[in-house]
Amino acid sequence: MAAITLNNGYKMPIIGLGVWRMESKDIRDLIINSIKLGYRHFDCAADYRNEAEVGEALSEAFRTGLLWNTDHGHVLEACQDSLKKLQLDYLDLYLVHFPVAIRHTGVGETGSPLDEDGVLDIDTTISLETTWHAMEDLVSKGLVRSIGISNYDVFLTRDCLAYSKVKPAVNQIETHPYFQRDSLVKFCQKHGICVTAHTPLGGAAANTEWFGTVSCLDDPVLKGLAEKYKKTAAQIALRWGIQRNTVVIPKTSKLDRLKENIEVFDFELTKEDMDLIKTIEKKYRTNQPARFWGIDLYA
Repeated sequence: MAAITLNNGYKMPIIGLGVWRMESKDIRDLIINSIKLGYRHFDCAADYRNEAEVGEALSEAFRTGLLWNTDHGHVLEACQDSLKKLQLDYLDLYLVHFPVAIRHTGVGETGSPLDEDGVLDIDTTISLETTWHAMEDLVSKGLVRSIGISNYDVFLTRDCLAYSKVKPAVNQIETHPYFQRDSLVKFCQKHGICVTAHTPLGGAAANTEWFGTVSCLDDPVLKGLAEKYKKTAAQIALRWGIQRNTVVIPKTSKLDRLKENIEVFDFELTKEDMDLIKTIEKKYRTNQPARFWGIDLYA
């Protein structure tokens, strides 16, 4: 499978499988089937609450984990907890899930505690710089090969570059044809940070359910290109992401979609069609839990 070389020399498969919203009972068969199809990159997180089930099925794969917001002051313990659940000795990549520390509720506990006023209980004693230096310690301890950030905007990414000793290898963000974030993507790539699209298809089901938004997969431009290339709209969106030199990690629990999502290396979009997709961007923000917290982390 095609891969992107990170700034520390390690390679990351350019397409992976996200396991958010996956039912625990279905995980084992899903992972095994995806490995048979050729997947070698799996995006896991403490907050997905299915690490143990993923761990039972993993073999030779690129494993990404994410540090939850309540564990910013307990980075080592949180990483060790994820490794134990995943039955691994190390992670290929470990990310700060969101750029905010909230009140600790116990290692591996992934809620979003509120204060007495019903507002997210943010911990103001832990800076993102402190969290990052604890992430760097994981590399020196051999618990993770690469570290990175997730849902960081241009300014937070710039700050991380300034205070880091080990540069972030990845910034995992929402980006898709309706939310392209070209400035952030180009900034990261200019500074050697690989961009991973955690919602490369627009998060259709979740976004419709939570925010009532329209899926980019229904866009006439993507449908027209799908007909032109004899592919699906989802395959066009994934190929567009790959040709931007971003890693894409679509989520699905359906075997036919697993197969479809990985069949994107037998065609290439023309420059004209890449430019055409650039014109359909919609100016809205979607699929962001921070919307519930009253915090805008994604400008």
